[in-house]
Amino acid sequence: MTKYNFIGNLIRAGGDAKTVKGNDSGFLTAIMYMTPYKTLNKNLCPMAEQAGCLEGCLNTAGRGVMNSVQKGRARKAEWFIKDRNGFMLQLVKDLTRFEAYCVKRDLKPAIRLNGTTDIRWELIKVNEQTIFELFPNITFYDYTKLANRRNIPSNYDLTFSYSAANPVYLKQVDIAKANGLNIAVVFRTKESIPSDFLGLPTIDGDKTDLRFLDPKQSIVALYSKGKARKDQSGFVVDV
Repeated sequence: MTKYNFIGNLIRAGGDAKTVKGNDSGFLTAIMYMTPYKTLNKNLCPMAEQAGCLEGCLNTAGRGVMNSVQKGRARKAEWFIKDRNGFMLQLVKDLTRFEAYCVKRDLKPAIRLNGTTDIRWELIKVNEQTIFELFPNITFYDYTKLANRRNIPSNYDLTFSYSAANPVYLKQVDIAKANGLNIAVVFRTKESIPSDFLGLPTIDGDKTDLRFLDPKQSIVALYSKGKARKDQSGFVVDV
């Protein structure tokens, strides 16, 4: 597998165990991580409590357990909250550099802005334009717990995150399914992943992180990692 290393102020490519799996597909994914929950009394993942995924959040998986990593994520979250315009201008700089980095290496750039957050980036503008309008040649993709997102740009792909922790949240699952969104489900172990779930076929979501290449009307099957291995809220599925 070819290795790449891009480090921006807000995004990074090459240092994430999952996103590098897509390197040999011709895409290079950069990802942005921020503290997702209750930073400066703000919640950058608004459905986290309702979905019951606080304890199993990927914010604690892998390198996320390191204090230095958590401090870096908190720094970015605080910047986003305190100085939205300055943050977005820096993000534009990072994306400009990353796109050039990929072009030079004959790679197709891909970005996950919500590595551990669930921000409606399609509503945030920089000089009257969204990030997606400013970078039409970059493919953006994310997981989301917000089933009612509307007017999603053509270069932004969303996969809905399943949880059975709360009957109210389960209604969001129904909405996501009705809207044709693929649904990511975290199963207890890799061995326990069924061939179908919720009446839809499962695909292995751990083979690659490039969700925008997944067949539509699918369950993206993942297995628990980090603190999620001990989750009993309903976020992690036992079948």
